[in-house]
Amino acid sequence: MANKQINNDDLLANIIKGIEEVKGENIDILDLREIDNTVCDYFVICNGNSNTQVNAIVGSVQKIVSKELKDKPWHVEGAENGEWVLMDYVNIVVHVFQKHIREYYRIESLWGDAKITTIETKY
Repeated sequence: MANKQINNDDLLANIIKGIEEVKGENIDILDLREIDNTVCDYFVICNGNSNTQVNAIVGSVQKIVSKELKDKPWHVEGAENGEWVLMDYVNIVVHVFQKHIREYYRIESLWGDAKITTIETKY
């Protein structure tokens, strides 16, 4: 059976939809395609206000991507404590933080050459 290729734009759109569905905040998309030796094409970074909201964001993203694209993350890490959850969709890696953890690690600053797109939320 052939592996179905998922379009990055479709995957990004559904990830953002999943984050917005449960009011995830401060959504940034880091475009890493022009940077040498990166592990993926995009990072999507957002935060929630509690471990409950972080886990709700993760669940919402998984549900919407599964429903719309019939895809699931290759790997999910950190869901046990809900402070920083990493969802690996191979070409796109999603980081869902609690706000104070995101401020502490500031992973956006590690990718200074990346083009960053901030998604304005409607809530």
